[in-house]
Amino acid sequence: MMNAHDIVVIGGGPAGLSAAVAARDAGIQDILIVERNHQLGGILNQCIHNGFGLHAFKEELTGPEYAQRYIDMVTKRHIPALVDTMVLDVQPHQVTYINREEGVVTISAKAIILAMGCRERPRGALNIPGYRPAGIYSAGTAQRLMNIEGCKVGSRVVILGSGDIGLIMARRMTLEGAKVKVVAELMPFSGGLKRNIVQCLDDYGIPLKLSHTVVDIQGKERITGVTLAKVDEHRKPIPGTEEHYDCDTLLLSVGLIPENELSRGAGVAINRVTNGPVVDDMLQTSQDGIFACGNVLHVHDLVDYVSEEAALAGRSAARYVASGAQIKQEIPIVATDGVRYTVPQSLDVSHMADLVTVRFRVGDVYKGRYVSVYYDGTRVMHLKKKVLAPGEMEQVILQKKSFTGYPGITSVTVKTEEA
Repeated sequence: MMNAHDIVVIGGGPAGLSAAVAARDAGIQDILIVERNHQLGGILNQCIHNGFGLHAFKEELTGPEYAQRYIDMVTKRHIPALVDTMVLDVQPHQVTYINREEGVVTISAKAIILAMGCRERPRGALNIPGYRPAGIYSAGTAQRLMNIEGCKVGSRVVILGSGDIGLIMARRMTLEGAKVKVVAELMPFSGGLKRNIVQCLDDYGIPLKLSHTVVDIQGKERITGVTLAKVDEHRKPIPGTEEHYDCDTLLLSVGLIPENELSRGAGVAINRVTNGPVVDDMLQTSQDGIFACGNVLHVHDLVDYVSEEAALAGRSAARYVASGAQIKQEIPIVATDGVRYTVPQSLDVSHMADLVTVRFRVGDVYKGRYVSVYYDGTRVMHLKKKVLAPGEMEQVILQKKSFTGYPGITSVTVKTEEA
């Protein structure tokens, strides 16, 4: 007989742990966490820098400390977890996994929570010319090698991409004695948090070259240098702007991709901007009984927001298990005029919580601009922002009572405006 659970959580990182804790606190006893690594905690285990937990715990914690808080919550609630277990397939109300002890196993679940996280974009996706010498790493791989494996990655470093992992690794490698010569960024703005630019680059005198990219890699056995060039508004290198940097290491911090192979296999609709599932205000995907949260849904800037969002997924899955599928009247949430996307992408006024947080990112750097929310053609929210930047996640909070005067509403729009 097929094993059955009320809720199966795929992924034992910060999202999966928070979702499981919230589901248990909402009254669901039969929960199973499935994690492919040999321990819980996910990517936080290699993030030994501080800065985690300021929102969730009002304390500044390291990544492992933050993860341990949630591991302790899971342990205290006696929520079982299968580690070293790879999920092979997800279908509505059914999960197939494999591990050494059990082999291939298919289990059923009343609800499934997707919390698989994301992976780094590799060099092969960048079309950088040159040989394939040693010394080229994704920033996350270098972080693991240094912080968990105890390896020295390099001495003279160039970093391509100013995402948060790249910025943090610039500081980390400097503290380990390496010389970080430059951080180059293809876009005219950084992809990381402002605080990380200040604390990881400015404080250590590491230059940030915006609108620059790597156009050549020198070295056959081991990288000996790279050539940077300035790019135009179409992101094409400008001839005559090339600069050579001697280095033995190139770190790539060029974007994160939500791991949605299982989601696609389950028939879950994927948003083309976030590369994550399309979800409603309960974080339920287009497939009945499948919920999503964390970086598999959209890449976050702070893990605190991952935990908050995942807790909603856990509570929603618990509610689904308790009450079953509900007839929904979804209202689309439209992102436009500088807002690249929103999560969630729709809501159901009749079933929504009293407060619904809508998170989004903008597509450019804006100063002195407003974030506005419209119910059909009526503006209901107009918030002035000193600076809006793609690297910083933004949010608006919608109140259920604010829809009282809009019984026939057909859409909610989130946009930026001059005034």
